[in-house]
Amino acid sequence: MNRLDQQIEFIKEIDKLKEVYRRSYLLSQTRKENSAEHSWHIALMAMLLSEYSNTEVNSHRVIEMLLVHDIIEIDAGDTYCYDETGYMDKDRREKQAADRIFNILPKEQAERLINLWREFEAAETPESKFANSVDRLMPLIHNFNTSGRSWKEHGITKKQVVGRTKKIAEGSETLWKYAEQSILKAVEEGVLKDDL
Repeated sequence: MNRLDQQIEFIKEIDKLKEVYRRSYLLSQTRKENSAEHSWHIALMAMLLSEYSNTEVNSHRVIEMLLVHDIIEIDAGDTYCYDETGYMDKDRREKQAADRIFNILPKEQAERLINLWREFEAAETPESKFANSVDRLMPLIHNFNTSGRSWKEHGITKKQVVGRTKKIAEGSETLWKYAEQSILKAVEEGVLKDDL
């Protein structure tokens, strides 16, 4: 295959991300969102909210990470963030998926996307910390604005939500304060069960 053929094959392959459904409902509650929609939504969210990052970030790099970070779900599936059993082999499944999917591309592009994915997963750079912040905030926004529909369906409690979302502060103290206030309000309104 020539370079263009490889790139087109990758573009066709990532269309499958549109068929990976998450646990979060659209705000209309007509259906659950898919991973491609999620990636687009948080990339735009990062573009709009980057001013709230704890440190100055390269917004373009943050957006690239967010557009790439869930591609591995084509093979690995979407591991629900509160699924302890699913997390037991998540790393193995995702590494295998990254190796197969990204290597459809020409070598240097494959390496670039794998490195973006790894950077996001490690959450050590300012860009990856901020990218992880918006990735963790979006499901909270969805749940809060759908009366906790997914939380209720899965028996999720305040302790679990705080445990998952407190890492938002590593990328943005401002967004964490917003998340914390939303969690408290969700408990007050009976949208989220208080177990703390």
